[in-house]
Amino acid sequence: MTPSSRHSSPDRSPDRSADRPAVGRRAVLGAAAAAAAAPALVGLSAPASAAPAGRNRSPRALPGGGDLGPNVIVFDPSTPGIQAKLDEVFKKQESAQFGTGRYALLFKPGTYHGLNAQLGFYTSIAGLGLSPDDTTINGDVTVDAGWFNGNATQNFWRSAENLALVPVNGTNRWAVAQAAPFRRMHVRGGLNLSPDGYGWASGGYIADSRIDGQVGPYSQQQWYTRDSAVGGWLNAVWNMVFSGVEGAPAQSFPNPPYTTIDTTPISREKPFLYLNGSEYRVFLPEKRTNSRGVTWGNGTPRGTSLPLSQFYVAKPGVTAATLNEALTQGLQLLLTPGIYHLDQPIQVNRANTVVLGLGYATLIPDNGVTALKVADVDGVRLAGFLIDAGPVNSATLLEVGPQGASADHSANPTTVQDVFIRIGGAGPGKATTSIVINSRHTIVDHTWVWRADHGDGVGWETNRADYGVRVNGDDVLATGLFVEHFNKYDVQWFGQRGRTIFFQNEKAYDAPNQAAIQNGSIKGYAAYKVADSVTTHEGWGLGSYCYYNVDPSIVQHHGFAAPNAPGVKFHNLLVVSLGGNGQYERVINDTGSPTSGTSTVPSTVVSYP
Repeated sequence: MTPSSRHSSPDRSPDRSADRPAVGRRAVLGAAAAAAAAPALVGLSAPASAAPAGRNRSPRALPGGGDLGPNVIVFDPSTPGIQAKLDEVFKKQESAQFGTGRYALLFKPGTYHGLNAQLGFYTSIAGLGLSPDDTTINGDVTVDAGWFNGNATQNFWRSAENLALVPVNGTNRWAVAQAAPFRRMHVRGGLNLSPDGYGWASGGYIADSRIDGQVGPYSQQQWYTRDSAVGGWLNAVWNMVFSGVEGAPAQSFPNPPYTTIDTTPISREKPFLYLNGSEYRVFLPEKRTNSRGVTWGNGTPRGTSLPLSQFYVAKPGVTAATLNEALTQGLQLLLTPGIYHLDQPIQVNRANTVVLGLGYATLIPDNGVTALKVADVDGVRLAGFLIDAGPVNSATLLEVGPQGASADHSANPTTVQDVFIRIGGAGPGKATTSIVINSRHTIVDHTWVWRADHGDGVGWETNRADYGVRVNGDDVLATGLFVEHFNKYDVQWFGQRGRTIFFQNEKAYDAPNQAAIQNGSIKGYAAYKVADSVTTHEGWGLGSYCYYNVDPSIVQHHGFAAPNAPGVKFHNLLVVSLGGNGQYERVINDTGSPTSGTSTVPSTVVSYP
């Protein structure tokens, strides 16, 4: 357990009046932040390219379809005791930060009244319509921080998707931290992103959502909103980024720190489960270029869909060999909630394969293997699961494309969405590099890649993980990149023409001394390093924070490092020293002012070079 960490483990006793945990990395902003805040139809049948390659085999060894297992709980408006069931799940999950429970709460189309769905860890809530407005809850979907004495900085791993909400008091509370997406939601009112009492908060991500009223981030330190519509945005603390958002505030970084891009260059929304009558299907939204606003609301959304019969519905306990056999047969994968131990990689070799997790299904490589590998093929969709490093070091945890991949996937890219990585925290874990992107044109749309700073199995060498994300492929786009606490580089970018819209980073807290992070003649490894060989790269709204609480005298030369080339451009960069625990000398390369003493004030660079 990391001493004095901003993620210090809470007192889990029922008495929530206990003193607030020791002030840590996300606490230092606290009071100041709170005070500052005072389309036409495309056919819904499966495309020929998505038909199972093995469907002519008879008999098929593994069946498609089937029930979704005990931890997928499905409601319709006539279901008795809905609130009691929601409360039962929340009681189990409210403070189970590193527990094994996994739940998906699914609501059939219709109207529901008087509900307050409080979401704890590893809990997903979603509607089962084609549009969010098909499933309306007159009530709330709430995330708050009572379990952690009003501190929302550890409200990880939960999600809301594909619902319309009519909040009871006009505003829905969604006080989340990392790995907690709010997708394809319609809030017929306002959205409050802070906990009750306006305590500490550090998130977050919204996509393909419409908030009719105002969004109030209050104490949220950073946030990324993509391809949405908002009725207004109240304030900003350090780094608020918008791309393709109707109603977004105007560009004004660094005061207030809004980075606003009119459109998102390329996007393809996350696949989702829905009901067509009584039949489950998975909808696959189409790719958009220069996108703006939501994908739904004017008729049927654009895309295709697959019946559940084309999916192998996996349950915890299944072997990696069985999952690979299902893929070989031409089935897609639907991972129902639970823990999946792997003794070999899941190997995705076929174009247009879908691997969709429900309820934070979690993959654990037990013997140092890579959890999942994708061939250099078109249109793979990975979405909605967590990869948890095992106790034996894995060279990598997720590989998109083999080394040397070079095929052009611009027409039909692979997408990696709400795929989260964890090294340590739930127990010992090690991985040299978490995610490697080799395939060209890959879109990484919201990930949190986290070397744990608290929990079990945590220490500078105990959960050793040198590198977070390594991009070798050309033309890769990251929208919503959260990468934290790696022993060396958090992000390394070797591919040409890469783009990142929003980056949130913390350097590892637990470096024992200056020598432990020394990078040749450079003090510390940059959070985001663009290789010297790169001639074209661009980033918008990127932030790196340091909280060297083991040795506060550590100096980090810069947060960002990149070649000085005309085609390498950055917009709106910041570095922050949290309470003076460590210092940055510069923002990017040798440019930007040093952070200042113990004051938690960002040092910014608006444009580089």
